[in-house]
Amino acid sequence: MYSDQTAVLGPLATYAEPHCYDLCEAHAERLTAPRGWEVLRLAPDPDAAGPSSDDLEALANAVREAARPRPDAVEPAGTVEIGRRGHLRVLRSTDS
Repeated sequence: MYSDQTAVLGPLATYAEPHCYDLCEAHAERLTAPRGWEVLRLAPDPDAAGPSSDDLEALANAVREAARPRPDAVEPAGTVEIGRRGHLRVLRSTDS
């Protein structure tokens, strides 16, 4: 809070907000404020440290998306697939 000359240091932000920055633990411990400013250090809630139902749902959705079969990729005109390794394909030109 710039007008209050106060720097508030607390848990990581859950949404983007102007003038807010996420710091790792090492940098948070070394944080200093300008002369005359107050630093408020808020202890994180230990119950909030674990994954939330939103986190688990996002993970499940990501796994579902990755497991979803993809429609076969359209090969460029004049090529034929001759090999495959994982998601990479080897194409040969049929023009030669």
